[in-house]
Amino acid sequence: MRKRSPFDTHRLSLPSLGASALAAGLLLAAGTARPATAGPVHPAGTGSPAAVTDSAPGKPVTVSEGWSIPWGLSWLPDGSALLTERDTFKVFALTQDGKKKQVGKVPEVVTTGGEGGLLSIAVSPKWESGHQVFVMHTAKEGNRIARLTYQDGKLSGYTVLVKGIKKNKYHNGGRIKFGPDGLLYATTGEAQTPDLAQDKKSLNGKILRMTPDGKPAPGNPFGNLVYSMGHRNPQGLTWDAQGRLWEAEFGNAKYDELNLIESGKNYGWPVCEGNCSESGMTNPKRQWPVKDASPSAVAYADGAIYMAALRGQRLWRIPVDGTNAGTPKAYYTKDYGRLRTVEAVPGKKALWLTTTNGDNNGDGGAGSDKVFRIDLK
Repeated sequence: MRKRSPFDTHRLSLPSLGASALAAGLLLAAGTARPATAGPVHPAGTGSPAAVTDSAPGKPVTVSEGWSIPWGLSWLPDGSALLTERDTFKVFALTQDGKKKQVGKVPEVVTTGGEGGLLSIAVSPKWESGHQVFVMHTAKEGNRIARLTYQDGKLSGYTVLVKGIKKNKYHNGGRIKFGPDGLLYATTGEAQTPDLAQDKKSLNGKILRMTPDGKPAPGNPFGNLVYSMGHRNPQGLTWDAQGRLWEAEFGNAKYDELNLIESGKNYGWPVCEGNCSESGMTNPKRQWPVKDASPSAVAYADGAIYMAALRGQRLWRIPVDGTNAGTPKAYYTKDYGRLRTVEAVPGKKALWLTTTNGDNNGDGGAGSDKVFRIDLK
C-alpha cells in the first residue's frame, strides 16, 4: 500500500463563513434532484457516444511510461494527444502506439511547492483556423490561461488571455476544456481563501466560460467570466451526450462532489460541503467521503462518467441517465496509485488514464508515472 498524507489535497481550507447544517449522508449518497438545460450534442469525434449503454472498463494497458506528473491531456485531429507535465512545464505529443516527443516548454510558468505549475491543455475545436492550443498554468502574479500555436511539431506564439486568477500553494483548480458550444471553460480553486468562492466578482472558486480570445462568453450570468460559483477546488469537467456539463471537485474534510453545472448556480462552498439544506445552494448529484475520492479529471464515455481519484486511488464509473447520476462503482482500487486525468479516446470505446504518483502526496518520484489505455467492453 502506498503511504499518503492524512490530509492529501483537502487540507488547509476551513470554512470562514457561518456554519450551516451539513447533511450526514450515506456513503455515495445522491444529491437533491434539479433540472438542467440540455445543450447541443457533442460534435463528432469527441469520444462521447449518444446512446446510453452498460459497458465496463477492461484491464489497463500501458501506452507510455517514464512520465513526471502528467496533468493535462487533449486530443489532436490526427488521433495523437498533447500532454503536459506539471512541474517540468513541458508539453509532449503522444501517439496511440506510444511514440512520445517533446514539442515545447511553456514560458512564464512557476510552481507553488504544492499543486501549481503547468496544469491543463486544450486543443481548439476550430483547428484549421490557426492550430491553436490553450493552457492553464501558474505564473508569478497568479494563475493564467494562455494560447499558443502548434505547427510543424512545435509550440510557439505564447499569448496571455486571462491573468490575475489568485494562486496559492494549494487549491488552484486548473482544468480547461472546450464545450460543445465552442466556448472555453476553466475551473479555478479558491486559493485557500474560502470567501472568494462566494464573491461573484472574484474569478476564484468558480467555473469560468469564455470566448477563444479570453473574453466573457455571451450570456454569462454575472457579466464577467464567471459561469458558476461556490466551488472549492474543482478539477474535473465533462459533457454528456446531451451537452450537459458535469464537474468534480475536492471537498475539505467530509465530502467530495460530482455536480451537474448550470449557469449562475451556487454550489455551496464554504457554506456547504456535500448535501445541505441551505437556501440558494445547489446540491451535488453524488458525494464521496474524501478518503475514497479526491477527484481530479472526469470524462463521459458510453453512457457513464468516469472519475479519476487521487487519494482514493481508483477509477469511479457513474452511469448517467438524463440529469440523474446512478450508483457509482470503483475500479482498480490501489492497483495503480494516484489517478489524475481520464479522457475518452475520440471515435473509440476507450479511455486514456494517467497517474501522478510522482506528485507531492505520491511516493513514486520523477519518471514513475504512466499513461494507460482502457477499452470499454
